[in-house]
Amino acid sequence: MSNWKTLLLRIGEKGPEYGTSSDYKDHIETCFGVIRREIERSGDQVLPFILQCAEQLPHKIPLYGTLIGLLNLENEDFVRKLVESVHADFQVALDSGNCNSIRILLRFMTSLLCSKVIQPASLIVVFETLLSSAATTVDEEKGNTSWQPQADFYVICILSSLPWGGSELAEQVPDEIERVLVGIQAYLSIRKNSSTSGLNFFHNGEFESSLAEKDFVEDLLDRIQSLASNGWKLDSVPRPHLSFEAQLVAGKFHELGPIKCMEQPSPPSDHSRAYSGKQKHDALTRYPQRIRRLNIFPANKMEDVQPIDRFVVEEYLLDVLFYLNGCRKECASYMANLPVPFRYEYLMAETLFSQILLLPQPPFKTLYYTLVIMDLCKALPGAFPAVVAGAVRALFEKISDLDMESRTRLILWFSHHLSNFQFIWPWEEWAYVLDLPKWAPKRVFVQEILQREVRLSYWDKIKQSIENASALEELLPPKAGPNFMYSLEEGKEKTEEQQLSAELSRKVKEKQTARDMMVWIEETIYPVHGFEVTLTIVVQTLLDIGSKSFTHLVTVLERYGQVFSKLCPDNDKQVMLLSQVSTYWKNNVQMTAVAIDRMMGYRLVSNQAIVRWVFSPENVDQFHVSDQPWEILGNALNKTYNRISDLRKDISNITKNVLVAEKASASARVELEAAESKLSLVEGEPVLGENPAKMKRLKSTVEKTGEAELSLRESLEAKEALLNRALSETEVLLLLLFQSFLGVLKERLPDPTKVRSVQDLKSIGAEDDKSSAMDVDSENGNPKKSCEVGEREQWCLSTLGYLTAFTRQYASEIWPHMEKLESEVFSGEDVHPLFLQAISSALQFPLQ
Repeated sequence: MSNWKTLLLRIGEKGPEYGTSSDYKDHIETCFGVIRREIERSGDQVLPFILQCAEQLPHKIPLYGTLIGLLNLENEDFVRKLVESVHADFQVALDSGNCNSIRILLRFMTSLLCSKVIQPASLIVVFETLLSSAATTVDEEKGNTSWQPQADFYVICILSSLPWGGSELAEQVPDEIERVLVGIQAYLSIRKNSSTSGLNFFHNGEFESSLAEKDFVEDLLDRIQSLASNGWKLDSVPRPHLSFEAQLVAGKFHELGPIKCMEQPSPPSDHSRAYSGKQKHDALTRYPQRIRRLNIFPANKMEDVQPIDRFVVEEYLLDVLFYLNGCRKECASYMANLPVPFRYEYLMAETLFSQILLLPQPPFKTLYYTLVIMDLCKALPGAFPAVVAGAVRALFEKISDLDMESRTRLILWFSHHLSNFQFIWPWEEWAYVLDLPKWAPKRVFVQEILQREVRLSYWDKIKQSIENASALEELLPPKAGPNFMYSLEEGKEKTEEQQLSAELSRKVKEKQTARDMMVWIEETIYPVHGFEVTLTIVVQTLLDIGSKSFTHLVTVLERYGQVFSKLCPDNDKQVMLLSQVSTYWKNNVQMTAVAIDRMMGYRLVSNQAIVRWVFSPENVDQFHVSDQPWEILGNALNKTYNRISDLRKDISNITKNVLVAEKASASARVELEAAESKLSLVEGEPVLGENPAKMKRLKSTVEKTGEAELSLRESLEAKEALLNRALSETEVLLLLLFQSFLGVLKERLPDPTKVRSVQDLKSIGAEDDKSSAMDVDSENGNPKKSCEVGEREQWCLSTLGYLTAFTRQYASEIWPHMEKLESEVFSGEDVHPLFLQAISSALQFPLQ
């Protein structure tokens, strides 16, 4: 990389590029001297690189702003082009709804104001344009209130840029910035403060702090007003331009051009609730709230950090996570060395965990945050590992109130995290969970972590890791292998079923085809033993052959999948097939999930059959003590919606190719027609059309482009037909899913007259718990310590929690079918209010 590029990238950092100095002023002067000369040689390369640095390393924006201010003193034309580029990029970001670019570029423009590059009045115009758009959006007569998330986002962008230039705005245009703040207050007075309870990490009403309960926009305005009343003084934003103030004053101001905000879709003319709800969902998806504060540590752990400084550090951390997601070590290094004068390990841990647990979904996969936390533990060995451990303990104490989807992510993260640190954890601290009933959330949490660890390692290794709390071995999965029913015992004669299983196994080893095997099954086993015994023999034998590894399993399913599909052509029989798979792999949760997932992938079982099996009695009783049924259900839904997503991508790509083919075909026809209309001489005689060789080539081109266009159109029609079929199947699947949830909940939820909220349900459990000093575990009859909530209530809480989680996760696919779901499932007289509350909170939309 060029020397000037390295200097730009590493400005403000300790490193060889700037010698021993860590002073911002020295760095800026050094970089300025090199960049000033480089602009004369290759200004067209310098300009986009500076913009790229400012956008992708936004915690250094004050340094880049000051550097550009100095360049403005010597090369006004270069800086004018740079300002025009920033304005153009900002308009593109507004048009496309690119939230991160909008927010960062507005911060960058505010920083350029501090360096006397941008006219303060033109920045105020940008603020007021955004604010006007926001106010219009939430106006019930002129706007579309479903798109309030976009309006909120614009206001957040204005407020979040002020820590970087509020002081200068208050000094140079005090009346105008006051007018903007008053306008924001007026906006808050007319917008609706909609509930986001379905996106809260905890569902108990007490653990959320007053900050979390307060609306995010209102909270940010409070912080900015507090900052203004404090003279705009804060520690978290460096102000290097002050060191060059005497020079920067001589710079020429540049004007920002006008901007135009993206228009929202028109509100539904027929006042359709479903369409209005879908618009709100689309807006929330496009303009999500980037952070929800977790607040798991006591206030004294944060030193004496101002609320606005906390906000700025959160912005730094989230920006680094977003822009450096492709290089995790660099990401961890920047996160550990932010330009702030106070310690922020606890705040960094809270921010990271808030992203891991963020609802409805985090910006990145859990794996990314796992790797970043691992690198931070290695980069800050004396401080960060203890902070992470403290965060885990704090979350464990509140695990019974944690959202079910967030809990699942926490389990996945923690088990993976421990696998990177030799599975070391003071398990003796949690050994007391064995004294809790088997349905207690803390006990289930520890059990699921240990089971996930076994997947990532092996049974003996995990047993060794819990030596300090050896009793926890009870929570490990069984060490035994597959549950093969037809294994031969010495000294005993083979039963008829064992003989048939052995014969089937021999046929597999002889590599007989699936068709030959099916003929043998239909002639030998089925007529004598009936369907159930036939299915048991076939499933047990073929799964046993494929039990050595994942590869063996896949090979068996690929080679003999037709046997399964011929035996089980309908959903009823497929449910029996799934039950047999579960029986064979009852000692291995992972292999059960993998086998069923592969079977669905090869279309041997349908998603509807999986839903019916998950809600069968053998699994329903496990809803509150194991994550296995939910994992299998989640895999089936994921695979279903991934297929739909893939079809939509294919249709989008083919549609683009069709347009290209249309242009090519039309161009070829025009060229042929032009050639045919020309007069040319052949053997001295005038003939209509060009020379025969060229005409032949042009006709061939027309034919080929026409065939290519036709082929693409046929492919597009086929894909659209597949998508329509998939969407109609999805409607049936969703109806079945919600009806299944409704059916099992109706049997166990208390009378609606007694229970109207989740808090009421917990209260009933607590009252039942007080009536008896201890409960008895149904598995072994041992007396167990009392739990806060009874078993029936915990089953209801877990099932409602997963109902919320699945509804929230697949909301995009649910909304198009909402009217049907409302009429056939949600509107019945016997629908329990807690069932409706779970769905309403997930969709953030009230059901009738």
